[in-house]
Amino acid sequence: MHRLRTDELDYSLDPACVATVPAEPRDSARMMVVRRSNAEIVHARVSDLPQWMVAGDLLVANHTKVAPVRFEGVRLGDTRDIEGLFVAPVGDRAWTALIKGAKRLRPGDQIELHGASGDRVVVTARERRDESWVIDFPDAPTQILLRVGRAPLPPYILGARRDRHESVEEAIDRDRYQTVYAQALSRPSVAAPTAGLHLTPELLQLLHQHGVAWSSVELQVGLGTFKPVETAWLDEHPMHAEWCRIDQASLDAVLATRARGDRVIAVGTTSVRVLESLPVPPSAGEFDTRLLIAPGHRFKLVDGLLTNFHLPRSTLLALVGAMVGLDRLKSIYAVAQRDGYRFYSYGDCMLILP
Repeated sequence: MHRLRTDELDYSLDPACVATVPAEPRDSARMMVVRRSNAEIVHARVSDLPQWMVAGDLLVANHTKVAPVRFEGVRLGDTRDIEGLFVAPVGDRAWTALIKGAKRLRPGDQIELHGASGDRVVVTARERRDESWVIDFPDAPTQILLRVGRAPLPPYILGARRDRHESVEEAIDRDRYQTVYAQALSRPSVAAPTAGLHLTPELLQLLHQHGVAWSSVELQVGLGTFKPVETAWLDEHPMHAEWCRIDQASLDAVLATRARGDRVIAVGTTSVRVLESLPVPPSAGEFDTRLLIAPGHRFKLVDGLLTNFHLPRSTLLALVGAMVGLDRLKSIYAVAQRDGYRFYSYGDCMLILP
């Protein structure tokens, strides 16, 4: 990886290009197809994906499940509005939380959480830890979050909706901000692996019939994934750690595909991080990764990528730039804006092929 100034990850984006609602149906989203080997650009739909795959290809996706960890409510006593995001469990009946406007919050304060369907649950602020608070629940947190939690949509979607006076039912966001292949495992994510949001069971079946294989890995998506790079140089960015896991069957499928000379196509940047973080020689298991993938990175196991259009000054943009070249990526993004593609988590996507 060569040194990269963070301002090289900047690009201009018309706010109107930011998607605030998902495409319906999922696979109707637009898909820009590009190749790493030439400058060709083809405009398609996600539903066209089987046309771009060949028998022997292997798709590798992140099967993590998103928890409804965003919350809204009031502080009991003065009824001051409270909103925030539960970040990680602490023991059996507590989570850490990032709380907006928490300067007046004190240990022992009670917060009444308001669910979108009218349910209400009272939780208690235990103590402050750096930028977050430990919040105690009266019962099993996962069950309470199912009742009063909300889909953890990125702030730019929520802000844009407010600006545009848009309203979307919570049930729709909970369903659509989740991949159809998500698995309920012990380490839920606080954000979705968004490239996979475009896939449907029917599309996966078509790919299978086309001879395309499927494997999954797991990466627990945390807030650090979307944290903007604020250092002057990219390599000075304090890269967040994320927990990952790959089982032996998935690893064997990846290695067999590579050995045959067929293509490994990652669904989303989180899948890329898992595969590219594996040791040499690769081994199955769970681990933490702080891998920063940026221009100059030599990909070991990944040949192509299905990915959304990402935020400027983000490590995600740097990762995609490593695959196609940063100057070319900016030119691709300019074409996407000109042609009306929708950006970010609920937006359209691009398929990068060898």
